[in-house]
Parts: sequence; structure tokens; C-alpha cells
Amino acid sequence: MKVVICGAGQVGSSIAAYLAEEGNSVTLIDQNAELIAQINETLDVSGIVGHASHPDVLERAGTADAEMLIAATYSDEVNMVACRIAHSIFKVPVKIARVRHQSYLDPKWASFFSRDHLPIDIVISPEIEVAKSIANRLRVPGAFNIIPMVDGRVQLVSVICKADCPLINTPLKHLSPLFPDLTIEIVAIVRGETKIIPKSSEIMHVGDEVYFLTSTEHLSRAMALFGYDAPQSRGVLIVGAGKIGQRLVEELQKDKKDISIRIIEADAARAQEVSEKYPNVTVLHGNALDREILLEAGVGSSEAMIAVMNQDENNILVSMLAKQQGCERAIALINGKTFMPLVATLGLDTIVNPRAITVSTILQHIRRGRIKAAHSLRDGFAEILEVEALDTSAVVNTPLSEIRKPEGMIFGLIVHGDEIIVPKPSTIIRPDDRVIILAAHDKVKSVEDMFAVRPEYF
Repeated sequence: MKVVICGAGQVGSSIAAYLAEEGNSVTLIDQNAELIAQINETLDVSGIVGHASHPDVLERAGTADAEMLIAATYSDEVNMVACRIAHSIFKVPVKIARVRHQSYLDPKWASFFSRDHLPIDIVISPEIEVAKSIANRLRVPGAFNIIPMVDGRVQLVSVICKADCPLINTPLKHLSPLFPDLTIEIVAIVRGETKIIPKSSEIMHVGDEVYFLTSTEHLSRAMALFGYDAPQSRGVLIVGAGKIGQRLVEELQKDKKDISIRIIEADAARAQEVSEKYPNVTVLHGNALDREILLEAGVGSSEAMIAVMNQDENNILVSMLAKQQGCERAIALINGKTFMPLVATLGLDTIVNPRAITVSTILQHIRRGRIKAAHSLRDGFAEILEVEALDTSAVVNTPLSEIRKPEGMIFGLIVHGDEIIVPKPSTIIRPDDRVIILAAHDKVKSVEDMFAVRPEYF
């Protein structure tokens, strides 16, 4: 597949790396010559210096032959114009644009991105996706990350194993005999810098970040198994009233009418504006790094504190202060990679990475064939895929033990009608099943091939 990516920032370069490693033809456009030179040296892509919405630059990038254009520059307007040109001049079939300003995303302007007006096939808002991700985590206390799959019937959850976790030092192969009625499958473990696609003999250690799949029905039991059984957060303190902070207020108020929300905002004008916009929210003007402001906001009695300011360091410091003052749960927004390995040692309960969330969202629209959803895990070491099994696929009606699967791939849960199955060697994939698979990034193409239509059906 030939793909043109506009914008070589964190999101654009991450997507380019994914696609290039899978053998796709990728061209990356950016105005920063130094950045393009660096990318040309480190990635197997073509880098072009230029303005991403100029027709001649898009032409040089080979947009006329592209199957997809992904516009992920820092300018909404450049992204939108690039998609318009890709559609009108170069007839690109699929256009994806990152759009950040909330005015463009107001539901009353929903027709703006239609084919008759501004033809963008998929619009992605990092602020909306991040706010949804945080809200999901607040619904499940203890979840380091949580992603709904198969229309919400299955949850992908990551948790940090604490010293009191009942499963520490238990081989994974013992989980099914110990909990035969629990639908759970552990698919990945992150141990410091080491990322593990586990075998059945693997055990969990204190400090591990463990990814597991479970049915939504069994989510509470699964969390209790790891030592997390607190109720949902009802008193929330948000630090930072920017785009993400405001979207989070709206997400929380959407389905939690009785929730108590307080906000700390350092900018006086914005604090006043947000106070008027959300009359049911208590807004304090001040610096959250000031202990007195945190105490005035009631941080010690808050069930959760979410730091969504612009600087990673400030978000981490505020989270640590909140925990010190007795806050039950601290969530920090972290954009860069520098602090990621230190999260467990810093005592944070959850971190949220906008780049990783945006990359995962874009990946869902790139995957081909019967892959219905794709989510990238921890800087792309693996992906969780939701795949639809067709009766013409080679893996259908064959016991899992007889399917030749590549190293670095795990069958997770299988959704068969109303049933959610923890797979065993004798399990058979049936037509129309939804199969959840974890695959190392370089094995995703193999998964696509496994579920492809057999040649004899053409």
C-alpha cells in the first residue's frame, strides 16, 4: 500500500515507522528539513521537505498513486486542505485528518466533513480520544489502561502488579484451573524496559504492567483478582482546564450525573471562562504545584486527581503531591517517552499518552481485510487485533492446535455468538467469530494472511 503522511511529528513519524516496517511504501512530508533528514536516515521511508497542503509538494510525494493520505500536521487547516487537494486533484480513496480545534468538531457542523463539502473520510481528535480514555480508566479504578473491544463485550485492561497482588509468582498456566469460571487471558507483560509476549510458564512480578483480556461481565472479578476492587470515582479533581480538561468534564458529566468535579487552572482568564461554561463545576484559580491550592481544592478527599497540563514534569509532580496528600488515585498526562520507564517507581496509578492513543486510533483505520480493530501497546512492541473469521478463511473449522501460527502471536478471547471463550488447543474458530489476537508488530501481516480468503474461493 502506498501512503502519504503529512507531518513528521511524533504521531506522523510513529505511523510511518509502523507502515514502513510492514513493507508499505511511505512518503513523509514536513517543512522541517532537519527532521526530514533525520527520518530519512532512521526510517525506510521517503522524506520530502515542503508545505503539506501545496499541490506541487503533494504531487512530488506521489499522492496521485497513493491509496491513503494521513494529515497529522500541527495545523488543522493544513490537514483539511491537504485532504481536500488529495480528493479533488489526486483522487486518493482514503483521507484521514487530525483535527484538534473543538469548534470544527461541534455536532451542529457535522456535515462539514461530508464528501459534498470537505471530503475527509476519518476525522481524529486527540483531545476527544484522550478524554474518552481517561474517563474509561476512571470507570474502572486500578486500570492503568482500558480499551473496549467487540462492541464493548470484551475489555483489554492493563494493571500494575503491586506487592499485595494475589497472583504474584503464579504461573499463567495455573490461572484457568484456579479460576475455571472466570473469563480472562493474559496476553502481555511489561517489566521495566522488557516487553514480554508470555508463554504459559511465565510468572508475574511486583511492578509488572500486565495486559489481560476479559469479558465485560467479569471485569470486576478480574480486577479483584489483581487486588483492585475499589468503587468508581465520584469525587474528581482535574488540574488544567485546557482542551483535554474541558473535554474530560463533558465526558464525565455525560454518564455520571452525581459526580463532583473540581478544577485548578493557573490562567485567570481561562479559569473564569471555564467557570461560566460549566456552572456545576468548582473552578479554582492558582498553581497546582502550590500545596495550599491543592489542599483548598480538597485533593486529600478526592477519589481521583487527573493532571492534564502542558508539561509532563508538572503533571508528574502534581500527581506525586496529590498522592502524598492522600488522594486515592493519580492520573498524569505524559506526552514524551522520557518518563515512561519510571512510571511504576514514581508511584503514579495511571499515565495517559496522547501520542500512543492517537497512533492507535489511526491504526484502526489502516488495518485491512477482516481486522475490525487494532490497538498499539506500549510504543508499538505489539498490537491487539480484533479479527472477523470468514467461512472462507483457512483458520476456520480447524482446532487451534493444528493452526500454524508465528512466534510472537497469542490467541486471546474468541467471541462466538453470545459466548465468550478462553481458547484451548481443542478450540475451533467458527465462521463469523470475533477473534482477539495479540501479535508482535512484525507479525501483524502474518495475522492478516491467516484470516485472508483462501485462493480457491476466487
